[in-house]
Amino acid sequence: MNNTTFETNEYTDTPKAILVGLSYDDRDERAFERSMSELTALTKACDLEPAMTITQTLPHPDHATFIGSGKVEELKNLISMLDANIIIFGDTLSPIQLRNLERILDTEVIDRTGLILQIFAKRARTREARMQVEYAQLQFMLPRLAGMRTELSRQGGGSGRLSNKGAGEKKLELDRRRIEHRCAELRRDLEAIEHERDTQRAKRMSSDIPRISLVGYTNAGKSTLLNAFLDASHIEEKENKKVMQKDMLFATLDTTVRRIDLPGHRPFLLSDTVGFINELPTTLVKAFRSTLSEAVYADLLLEVIDFSDPDYMTHIEVTEKTLRDIGASQIPIIYVFNKADLVIEGSEHSAMKIPHLRDDRIYMSAENSIGLNELSSLIERTLEGEKIDCEFVIPYSDGAALHDITSRAEVSETEYTESGTHLILKCSKKMVQKYQAYTI
Repeated sequence: MNNTTFETNEYTDTPKAILVGLSYDDRDERAFERSMSELTALTKACDLEPAMTITQTLPHPDHATFIGSGKVEELKNLISMLDANIIIFGDTLSPIQLRNLERILDTEVIDRTGLILQIFAKRARTREARMQVEYAQLQFMLPRLAGMRTELSRQGGGSGRLSNKGAGEKKLELDRRRIEHRCAELRRDLEAIEHERDTQRAKRMSSDIPRISLVGYTNAGKSTLLNAFLDASHIEEKENKKVMQKDMLFATLDTTVRRIDLPGHRPFLLSDTVGFINELPTTLVKAFRSTLSEAVYADLLLEVIDFSDPDYMTHIEVTEKTLRDIGASQIPIIYVFNKADLVIEGSEHSAMKIPHLRDDRIYMSAENSIGLNELSSLIERTLEGEKIDCEFVIPYSDGAALHDITSRAEVSETEYTESGTHLILKCSKKMVQKYQAYTI
């Protein structure tokens, strides 16, 4: 059986990459196909040309070369035939496998984790994001140093323990020390930035404006939804506040926070976080923990899901796992099924009219601004919770409290008394707790 497949090239002057995938005996075939398709998208996102894809089936990964010596020889011949610049593996390679493959193939070899790190390095814009990516790259590089020094001797002659070290071994130690020193510098700088972020977050938390975070699989439409909210908001200089939106994996990395003020709705702060992906490198999750903490401290999460993607259920599972990893699994969630307009016509959902609401989920289209008003109402209902009957007497001296209550509660009766404004209304338990001193 020939496991080699050719793909149509869309690029002319970009470096050529050969993609390599390994299917184990116990690996789900559909999951493997999905993984390889995603690897192609990641390769394009890294500005590389996926010139060819080859796959191998083994009971388990080969300890020395991951895909076996026979397939490596086939790969070596294909490199010359296609004039390929780089080999990309769909799984994470061990330092030994990486070293052996680069030695045999005599070309650059990276794995899925290394590819994602390359993309993050290209896309990072802010100083914090660049530092986080650099830290993740160095952490990833440390155990793989030996494979990067094959041209140097590991042993040398002479007497004594120190003099017995060859040029390569000394170089490895120097590189390791430099990396560890740089990592320490980055940790200190990132801790300082995190302290500033905590101060900013504390100010936002004290402002009594709800904090909402966009989360979800990469390229699901989070940035598009943020920009759609900005377009509909009563704010100045909307264009300057927008973020980049593009049909590409990891189009944006930097976390942004914007105030959303839609007509007829309570304003809220909306943060856009980095997109998740299956098997997101652990080093990246750790490095971006301070950025992802915007989701941890949110009052509500909007999980944006690409409803047009056949694997959207897998994306939901990956997002939920990542939220558990960063400690945000207990925060209330609204499931935003985006791009619903692309799949409804002629499908099993043809009877559905968007926007469509069902409990804690909404089917909408951020690109066409369909469902923004309905999503805003769902956000308010979720934040406020179940409303109860209550009475307040608001002193005339506290006009801010009166405005807050009357704008967010369902007031049925108003009476002006000597003690203040007497209100009979329905409101959330959270509001009752906030103005407990004024309740009757």
